Amino acid sequence: MKKWKVCLIVLSVLVIGIGLSGCKKKQSSDEVQRYAWPLGTSSPEDTVTQIYAEKFADEVSRLSNGKMKIEVYPNSTLGGDRELLESCKDGDIPFVVQNTAPQVTFLPDTAVFDLPSAFDTIEEARKAVDNPAFYQKMEKVYEKGGYKLLGYADQGFRVMSTNKEIKDIGDFKGQKIRTMENPYHLEFWKALGANPTPMTFSEVYIGLQQGTIDAQENPYEVIVSSKLYEQQDYVVETNHLPHYISLIVSDEFFKDLPEDQQKIITQAAETAKEYAREKSDERIEDRIKTIKDSGTKIIKLSSRTRKQIREAASDIYKEIEDDVSKDLVDAYLKNAEK
Repeated sequence: MKKWKVCLIVLSVLVIGIGLSGCKKKQSSDEVQRYAWPLGTSSPEDTVTQIYAEKFADEVSRLSNGKMKIEVYPNSTLGGDRELLESCKDGDIPFVVQNTAPQVTFLPDTAVFDLPSAFDTIEEARKAVDNPAFYQKMEKVYEKGGYKLLGYADQGFRVMSTNKEIKDIGDFKGQKIRTMENPYHLEFWKALGANPTPMTFSEVYIGLQQGTIDAQENPYEVIVSSKLYEQQDYVVETNHLPHYISLIVSDEFFKDLPEDQQKIITQAAETAKEYAREKSDERIEDRIKTIKDSGTKIIKLSSRTRKQIREAASDIYKEIEDDVSKDLVDAYLKNAEK
């Protein structure tokens, strides 16, 4: 029965998509939408990604007095990250909220977000993506790929969990750590002397439990929601990468909207971004408390160790500069305190 319902949802969205892509006539600002525009995510419902998406949908409805409607489909209901990007570009699923990591395949310049240990605080990271000089460059990157960028929220930093106490850079040596299958991520952990092991996320808990892997890295929210801390003695605040969440819309779809509706969407996106960031900060504090209460210890790295990590990763900076562009890297790191 559940499978049948999912099929109906996907079919309905595809029908709407055909209408969106096939009809070039602009919708009047005074019309009330007959169907809600779909917004897809690959994240579960109890996440900052969902909070970001729902706040955006609510704001669009509020600012348009209910005339504009967006329905959020979480948990890969409309497809995984790759499928969502493809459908968004085609305009079948106009809106997508997702982490930036899967976008590298479609938008190579988003590799700039893989620069490791660039920021000491999440506030610095937020200033970096909000910096007009950098943001405008990224708008062009997304537009070239067929998307309109509406903003970046985040889930704080990615951190490491392990059963080994980490005090110095030498303590990373030999750690078999699960990572995403991203070449820059793999090279970062190798540079620290660890043994990075790509693995499907659904296998991580069992992998830790059975000792197939020693460690993993994710935002606090994921570590708690998936109960990974149950299998680990320590969470190490490596803070090696901000876990950015992007809100994008099909560029063709956006340009076909009346100007006042475009303004509503951009205004709603800004409000949703700030709201999601506030909620992220609140939730991280709550997740840290959950981890501490379980007996798992939180380790904060010294400034000396963080400097050593940054130095060990220097070759990755050069590689990303070559693969992306020095101008984009410089704009991103402009306010980094190093």
